[in-house]
Amino acid sequence: MRSMSDSEGSLLTGVQSSLFFETPEEIYARVFRELKPRTPLPSLRVEFCRFANADSFIRLEDGRLHVRISDLLSGAPAPVMEALAHILLGKLYRKPVAGRYTHRYRLYLNRRDVRRQAQLVRQIRGRKFISGPRGECHDLEEIFEKLNRQFFDGLLGRPQLGWSRQRSRSMLGHFDPSHNAIIISRIFDQPRVGLLALEYVMFHEMLHLRYPVDHNGSRRRVHTKEFRAAEKEFPRLKEAKELLKRL
Repeated sequence: MRSMSDSEGSLLTGVQSSLFFETPEEIYARVFRELKPRTPLPSLRVEFCRFANADSFIRLEDGRLHVRISDLLSGAPAPVMEALAHILLGKLYRKPVAGRYTHRYRLYLNRRDVRRQAQLVRQIRGRKFISGPRGECHDLEEIFEKLNRQFFDGLLGRPQLGWSRQRSRSMLGHFDPSHNAIIISRIFDQPRVGLLALEYVMFHEMLHLRYPVDHNGSRRRVHTKEFRAAEKEFPRLKEAKELLKRL
């Protein structure tokens, strides 16, 4: 294998360092030319917006590329911005994105300081509808306290509890750590749905309270090994999951 010459090494270093002096528009223009070398560069606008999450969007409209990026990323290093450009433009033009770019971007989002800042922004900017625990047929507070005594020795601090706005079948329940809230689908708040299914969903979300998301490098594990082991302690687990499938 031929070794890299001094001139080639200097050229590569120059290319890498030039990245740090590019504006966001210049980064997106360069990545566009890499992905679409035969297509004329459209007019381009990149703006940072006050989103509640680290979301970013891109669209092509009337021959103009419009990129909207969360202001959480306004201070991100240039290589991270380059990775996001590859991800967004690749998605827009249905081009494969090299693994190094997705890895680099996820690694940055998984940094402790970035996660802490993102959670703070969600708390401040995010809107959360919380109906309260009492429904037409069931009281989520009573169910939470029953499961807390049965499986957690009553040691879990009770978060905010509420029912979803709609009877969702796609999201049966979720735990929102930013607002410290467990939200359960209203599909369970009716006589024909068995209490076992509701208790299992509540138990599952309580486990998220007990076992937080594990962040390791670019990996983000929502259901850890400890989480899965604890979930198996739920009695009639198989029966409860079958009930959910029927929904």
